Amino acid sequence: MQNLIAIGFLLGLASALGVVLAVANAKLKVFEDPRIDQVHEMLPNSNCGACGLPGCRVFAEKAVAGEIQPSQCTVGGTETAAEVAGFLGVDAGTLDRKIARLMCAGGTHVAIQMAEYTGFPSCRAASAAGGGTKGCRYGCMGFGDCQAVCDFDAIVMGPTGLPIIDFEKCTACGDCVRICPKRIIELVPAEQHLIVQCKSELEGDEILELCRVACTACGRCAADASQGLVKMRKNLPVINTDLLHMESLDAIRRCPTGAITWVDGQQFKNTPESGKPGPPTEPIDIL
Repeated sequence: MQNLIAIGFLLGLASALGVVLAVANAKLKVFEDPRIDQVHEMLPNSNCGACGLPGCRVFAEKAVAGEIQPSQCTVGGTETAAEVAGFLGVDAGTLDRKIARLMCAGGTHVAIQMAEYTGFPSCRAASAAGGGTKGCRYGCMGFGDCQAVCDFDAIVMGPTGLPIIDFEKCTACGDCVRICPKRIIELVPAEQHLIVQCKSELEGDEILELCRVACTACGRCAADASQGLVKMRKNLPVINTDLLHMESLDAIRRCPTGAITWVDGQQFKNTPESGKPGPPTEPIDIL
C-alpha cells in the first residue's frame, strides 16, 4: 500500500511540474524571427569578428532587426551582402574596405639582428625575452604569429622575415593586429596608398645603423606634401586619412630611406628584394 501511495505521489508531482513547465514556457518563450536562421546560413560563418560583433549568429540577428547593414560583413564581400539584402528587402549599404598593413620594412637584409633567439618560435615569446632580437626595438621579428592566427591564409612569411599580407584575401578581421607584440600591423583604408613603413621614434641618422630603411625624422615628407596631409609627430610622419584625395606622391620624393612610400595593391612581394624600398642596397650581416 505504501508503495502505491509513493508511486501515486510521484506521478502527481511529475504532472504538476509538467503543468508548471508548460505554463512557464508559454509565458517566458521569446519569439525568434525565423529569418535569422536563414540569414545565418547565408553568412560565411567564420565568426572572425571583422564586423565588430562576436559571431555570425549575432550579425544575423542584428541584420534582421535592421541594426546593421549587410555590407558590414567584409568576409562575405559584395555577393553575400547583396544576397542578404535581397532576402531582407533592405539596402546592402556600403563599407569602405580596410586591409592590414605592416608598418615596418626592416627585413633581415636591411635591419640588424642584435641577438639570436632559440626559444619557442613566437614573436610574443621573443619579445618577452629582452624585447626581441632586432636592433630596432620597433622592428618585425619575423616569427610569424600573425600568419599563425590568420584564418583566411592571407599572410605568408617572406624571405626577408617580413609577413606578406595578400591584398585580395585580407578581410581586416584584426587578428594579426591584436597578436603583434610590437603593434606594427595596422588596419588602414584599402585605397590608402601612402604608407609609413616605420615605427621608430628615434631621431637622426643614428637609427640607420640599426635599420637602413628607418625614418630619420628629417621632415621632408611633411614639408613636400599637400598642406595638412602629413604631419610630424613623435619623430614620425602621420598621414591625415581625411585628406587622402590630395596629391600624395610629393610626400615620398625626397625621403632618403623610403620609409614613407607609395603602395598600390600588394605591399611586399615574395622575393628577396621585397622590403627594400630605399637605399642603400648592400645587405647587412646577421649575427
